[in-house]
Amino acid sequence: MAILSKSTLKKRGFSKIKEKANELLNRTIDQHVTLAVTGLSRSGKTAFITSLVNQLINEGNHTQLSFFDPIHQGNFIAAKRIPQKHFHVPRFDYDSAMLALTAEPANWPAPTHGISELRLAIRYQPKKSLLKYASSMATLTLDITDYPGEWLLDLPMLKQTYQEWSEQTHALMLSEPRAELSKEFLTKLGDIDPFSTASEELLADLAQEYTKLLQTFRYDLGLSVIQPGRFILPGDLAGAPILEFFPFPSLEGLDANEYQNAPDDSFIGMLRSRYLEYKEQVVRKFYREHFIRFDRQIVLADCLKPLNQGKASFADLELAISMILESYHYGKSGLFSRLFSPKIDKLLFAATKADHVTPEQHAPMVALLNQLIHQNKQQLNYESVEVKTLAIASVKATSSGITQHNGQEVPVIQGMVKNAEQKFQQGTEQNENKTTTNVFGKKITVFPGAVPNELPTDSFWQNNQFNFIEFLPLDGLKKHHGLPHIRMDQVLQFLLADKMT
Repeated sequence: MAILSKSTLKKRGFSKIKEKANELLNRTIDQHVTLAVTGLSRSGKTAFITSLVNQLINEGNHTQLSFFDPIHQGNFIAAKRIPQKHFHVPRFDYDSAMLALTAEPANWPAPTHGISELRLAIRYQPKKSLLKYASSMATLTLDITDYPGEWLLDLPMLKQTYQEWSEQTHALMLSEPRAELSKEFLTKLGDIDPFSTASEELLADLAQEYTKLLQTFRYDLGLSVIQPGRFILPGDLAGAPILEFFPFPSLEGLDANEYQNAPDDSFIGMLRSRYLEYKEQVVRKFYREHFIRFDRQIVLADCLKPLNQGKASFADLELAISMILESYHYGKSGLFSRLFSPKIDKLLFAATKADHVTPEQHAPMVALLNQLIHQNKQQLNYESVEVKTLAIASVKATSSGITQHNGQEVPVIQGMVKNAEQKFQQGTEQNENKTTTNVFGKKITVFPGAVPNELPTDSFWQNNQFNFIEFLPLDGLKKHHGLPHIRMDQVLQFLLADKMT
């Protein structure tokens, strides 16, 4: 039997002490980040999370992360996916998303329709924090939670009574572009005595009709303010009676005492009780189980499609962002506040699809997004929340260049079009010389339009047109290579770099 020397025993003893010290420091020093990723439908959440994970686990293999300090300064070692903490929450399907992006021909990943999670372990060399005295290597655990922005739009309902919510929603339904589509539904509600005995069948039919209206508002008109959000993205609540309610018009004209004492089996009583149940069992439950845990947040916004859709769609996006920002619980995320009351301390707004415009339009994209969040940003800065805005492309789908048009140099982008027939413009910033051509399966070269750098006025909508085209992913992407992107390294720098020093 070998006898260990005193020096060997000392080394082993020191090693164990170092390991225990490292464990203690990991428990007491912030080595965990819960990142929430949200955005309204079609804003690019799935592509964003896929790209973020891809950049980290493939670092060094055709990745371009020069603005991410842990890599630039040599701190970063490696990252890998590990089992998530919450087994009851669906896993974000990274593999299927990468399979779509690397297929031939390449496709965009299927959008997510509910909440999902993914966990990464990121190894790095600490150089400035206390961890450098305990270990030459530390691990940052990153929990990424993906959830629909439509669910976030429900949080303001927690502060509203059924009557207040009905009045607000009814006012929206009376304004364009919702008014004409809502007319038939509102007429049916006007024929109902709110205090008469409710019919379950009629309630279900009307709730289904209201849901179809919301889907039309969102997917056909491109509107952003959709409440309740679970009606169009129900998740595991599809078909549940808790989703069978709707706003009732003209409640302010009812006798207050009669309204408060309406029988539970009356139309108004049943609608009110289901609204309250929705608030408690769906909205507040989401806040308690998920939202309150987040300490870093990115909000993805597609400003290009609302510009395409016109004035009403863009105004609706502005209202939706304002509603989203009202819902956050912010503040500095230090050691003790994280242990007892986690709060979001960094918030990133990202204008997505920056590759769908020419490079000189990225600055106006950021300026426009800053205009959209200006009032709320002032409040967030007051609350010591670090806020940043960026124009990004999670997965770059185009290349940029210069072409000649009527003797002038014009910036253009080139990519694969999404539809068999596309209208596109190539010309000056006034978008002249519109052309329609069958370009299915071919690359097109296009100047899609100029992005305004401030909130558009009425005259702006009258004198300008946009045609921001949807492009397919580039062919030839590889699973174990970093995906092409625009400013994902700056995203990582803002959200994670301070935890890896």
